[in-house]
Amino acid sequence: MIRFIAKLRTGICIGVTSLFALSAHAAYPEKPIRIILPYPPGGGGDLLIRAIQPMLEKRLGQSILVDYKTGAAGNIGAQEVANAPPDGYTLLLGATNNFVINQYLFPKMGFDPVTAFAPVTVLIDQPYVVVISSQVPAQTFSEFAAYAKANAGKLNFASPGAGTVPHMSALMLSDMLGAKMVHVPYRGSQPAVMALVGNEVQLFIASYGIIAGHIADGKMRPVIVAADKRLPLLPAVPTAAEGGIPPGILLGNWWGLAAPMGTDRAIVQRLAREVKAVMDDPEIQKKFMSQGSVPVGSTPEEFSSRIQAESSQWKKIVERTGVKVE
Repeated sequence: MIRFIAKLRTGICIGVTSLFALSAHAAYPEKPIRIILPYPPGGGGDLLIRAIQPMLEKRLGQSILVDYKTGAAGNIGAQEVANAPPDGYTLLLGATNNFVINQYLFPKMGFDPVTAFAPVTVLIDQPYVVVISSQVPAQTFSEFAAYAKANAGKLNFASPGAGTVPHMSALMLSDMLGAKMVHVPYRGSQPAVMALVGNEVQLFIASYGIIAGHIADGKMRPVIVAADKRLPLLPAVPTAAEGGIPPGILLGNWWGLAAPMGTDRAIVQRLAREVKAVMDDPEIQKKFMSQGSVPVGSTPEEFSSRIQAESSQWKKIVERTGVKVE
C-alpha cells in the first residue's frame, strides 16, 4: 500500500509538471521575440524579415525585434544566438554561410553550427545574379569572359564579406575564366552594390531584390543567373549552364531561421508552422517572386537534412579554393 501511494504521488507530480510544461508551451510566446540578423540593414536578410514581420507578429501575437549584429561573415551574431538561453526568445535569421560554410573558413570560430542550433525552417531560396558594371565594354557573359581574360589581373570583384557565397562563387568564376580578378570585400551588400555602380569593382554576385533598381536604371548589367531555370524577371539572361559554366561554381543562397540548441521541440514546431503559414500566403508569395526569390517554409527536419547535405558540399569547395578567413 505504501509503495502504491508513493508511486501514485510520483505519478501525480510528473503529471502536474507535464501540465505546467504544456501550459507554458501553449502560451509561447509571452513576450517579444528577438531575431538576430548577423548582417547590416539593406541586404537580402533585411528585405526578407521586413516583408514577413507584420504577418508573423500577428500570427504569434507578439512583437518581433530585429537586432543587427554584424561582423566576421555573420559569426558574431550567430554566436550570440548559440550562447542565448534556449527559450525561443532569441532566434537567428542566417544565410547559407552561417549554417554550412563558415565552420570550414574560420579555424577558430568558437562554435559548431550543426550542434549549436536547432533548425526551425528555411524561409526562401535566393538564386543569385551575376552583374557587371555598365562601364565594362561587354553586353553578354561571353563578351565579359573574353574581356576579363584579356585584362587578367586588372579587374575587381566585390563581395558582401570574405567567405560569403558571392565571394566563393566569384572566386571560382574568376579562376574558371583565367581572369585573376581581385577580391574587394565590403561590409554588407549595399556598399558592394554602390561600388559596382561607381565602377570601383567590375563584377558582383547578388540576389535580384537588392540590385533590381540599378538594373532597371542601366547602372549595371545582369549577364548570368545562378539557377536551373531563367528568372521570369530576367527572361533574356541565361542560366549558368546556358552560359557554359560548369556545375558547382555559381551557387545560390538561402535564408533559414534557427533557435539555440536545446530549445523545446514544441516551440520549434510552433515557429516553423507559423512561418510556413506566412510563406504560403499568396501576397507574400507574389512579393518574393517579384524579388527573384522562391518562398520555401520547410519543416525543421527538412532544414536539418539540408544542413547535413550542403555542409559536405561546401567543405569540398572550401578545400578546393583554399580560402581561409581569420
